[in-house]
Amino acid sequence: MTETLVQSVIDALSGSMGKEAIVFIISMIPILELRGALLVAGPILGVPVSTAIPLCIIGNILPVPFILLLITPIFNWMKGTRKLKPLVDKLEARAMSKSDKIEKYEFWGLVLFVGIPLPGTGAWTGSLIAALLGVRFRKAFPAVVLGILIATVIMWFVSYVLLGGIRLA
Repeated sequence: MTETLVQSVIDALSGSMGKEAIVFIISMIPILELRGALLVAGPILGVPVSTAIPLCIIGNILPVPFILLLITPIFNWMKGTRKLKPLVDKLEARAMSKSDKIEKYEFWGLVLFVGIPLPGTGAWTGSLIAALLGVRFRKAFPAVVLGILIATVIMWFVSYVLLGGIRLA
């Protein structure tokens, strides 16, 4: 599913914008985020690491304040509608099923949740969980940013060191 999503984004955008813009946009997309963007930037699009890393970090951080500050009021409004309530309930249940470490260790739990690139983790999900748990912005935002920086180092290594010589597309 992730590979199809990545390829769809690349196909949709490649005719109208440059490789750097594609990398930036991918880094803002839930599920893909910085992890997917760095994998695309290096082995697939050939974007230099010195360009890709800042684009991916900024693109991944950009949605975080909005999620932390606005998702709870948006979800509350959506719960008031009959058609959107099931979607919100599903999203909340899915996010909260992964919340045990964040709830227990708060700051460091959130850092590790965002920083270790495993399926279902990342800045979007970490920010959503933090907002649903009521973690204060001044604690959650730095934790998410630190997690993004850790994920950057890990994904740089995977994308540019391990896969650097391999062209996947």
